[in-house]
Amino acid sequence: MKPGAPVADPAPVAWVDRIDDALPQTQCTRCGYPDCRHYAQAIASGEADINRCPPGGQEGVARLARLTGRAPKPLDPSCGSEGPLGVAVIDEDWCIGCTLCIKACPTDAIVGANKRMHTVLEPYCTGCELCIPVCPVDCISLENVSGAATGWAAWSPKQADLARSRYQWHLQRTQRDAAEHQDRQDKKAQDKLANLEEHSKHTDPAMLDKKRAVIEAALARARAARQAKS
Repeated sequence: MKPGAPVADPAPVAWVDRIDDALPQTQCTRCGYPDCRHYAQAIASGEADINRCPPGGQEGVARLARLTGRAPKPLDPSCGSEGPLGVAVIDEDWCIGCTLCIKACPTDAIVGANKRMHTVLEPYCTGCELCIPVCPVDCISLENVSGAATGWAAWSPKQADLARSRYQWHLQRTQRDAAEHQDRQDKKAQDKLANLEEHSKHTDPAMLDKKRAVIEAALARARAARQAKS
C-alpha cells in the first residue's frame, strides 16, 4: 500500500493499541501516514516497517522492534532524521492572522482569530512542523526546547498521552464542525428548494424545474455521503 493512504485495520485492536502506545503521538505524518494511529495499523498489518518515525528516533525503532519481534534497523532517511524537540514560535510582527496554521495543527496548539495575531500554546505543541509550510509569510519557526536530547530522550510518555488526547479532541471537533457546516448548507438548500420562485431570477417554469432537480440531486448526494461515513 502506498504510504500516505489510510489503511484498514485487520489486526486486533489491542495489538494496534500497543504499537500506537510505542509511538510519540506527534501526528507529524513524516512516516507517510495520516497520523500515528494509521502508522500503528500499518505496522500491525505488516504493511509498514518499524523505522519510519523520526520523532521517536532510534530508541523508538528499538521499542517497536522489541514489541513486534522484528530486527531493529536505522531510521529510514526518506522520512527525515532524529532531532531535538522543537516548539513552534510565531513572529508577531509578521503574522497576518490567516488561520492556516490553526487549521494545520493536529493538537489545536495554535490559537487566534482571522486577521488577528496567532499564539502557540507551548505545552500542547508536538513540534510536528505541519504549521510551517502552510504559513504564507514564513513567520513560524521551531525553537529547540530539549537541548542535545533527541527522540524519546526529548519526549516523555506523559507528553505523548497529552498529544494523543489533544489530537483525538481535534478530530472530534473538526468532524463536528464539518457536520454543523453541512447541516447549515442543507438547510439553506432546503429553504431555497421550498421557496425557489422567490430565490430565483428565473420565471420560466421549465427553468425552475431544472434548478429544482439540481438542488434535489445535490441534497441527495450530501445525504448519501453522510450515510457512507456513518
